[in-house]
Amino acid sequence: MPWIEANGAWLRYELSGSGSETLVLMHEAGGCLESFDEAMPALNKEFRVLRYDQRGFGFSEKIRELSLDVVANDLAGLLDALKITTSVFAAGFAMGSDLLVAFATRYPQRVSKLLLASPNMGPPGDARVTRNLGRAALVEREGMRAAMDMSQDVAYPEHLRARDPERFRRYRARWLCNTPASFTAIAKMMSTVDLESEYPKLKAKILVIGAKHDTQRNPEKAQRIAKAIPGAIYEDADSGHFMNVQTPDLFATTAVRFFKGK
Repeated sequence: MPWIEANGAWLRYELSGSGSETLVLMHEAGGCLESFDEAMPALNKEFRVLRYDQRGFGFSEKIRELSLDVVANDLAGLLDALKITTSVFAAGFAMGSDLLVAFATRYPQRVSKLLLASPNMGPPGDARVTRNLGRAALVEREGMRAAMDMSQDVAYPEHLRARDPERFRRYRARWLCNTPASFTAIAKMMSTVDLESEYPKLKAKILVIGAKHDTQRNPEKAQRIAKAIPGAIYEDADSGHFMNVQTPDLFATTAVRFFKGK
């Protein structure tokens, strides 16, 4: 898979598929473009698919600090570098959905439809700040493995692991291979993010998904977000915090139906 320089950083990406519309995939915190591997066969039949390692993750350039503006400008720069000038479809998961909201509010003309799975809402409360900063401090001090249980006990619960143990093994290996400094930077950034004022500004057609087994960002929170977005559609999904990883077939089916109107 190639690299390209965008917004002052080298990003690893893949552009595949044969559709007339471009679908951008935004992975979760700790993820990478391989987070979408199992959904790609179905998506490539319907779309030209752009997936990439966000700055700090996978094999893209690593960081020690990050902001929502930088993340949004990275995607805009990547689209520019690849000469994708028409508006795109985009799907994001957990933190990836939050980052797409930042992109869509800063570049509304560049995205026409959004799928937001397990998005976040509102000012960071004490629990979110404590969790993110505590995890960041642990990773900074002792490395990724030290935070594995803290992160995955809630993000990837046992009953979802049992559905496909090999899938969880692959996910766990990718997560553990993150660079601690970059993971710490994103955790610190997310501890301060407040998107409540951003949702009413969204202009794209939007599907918000609440995952039934997501204990971090439960369906009730997703429903509140859908109500805050003009014209948004809401759906429940039999999935968890990382729908793209934990139920890739369900994600692909949902994405095709929403983006293609099927």
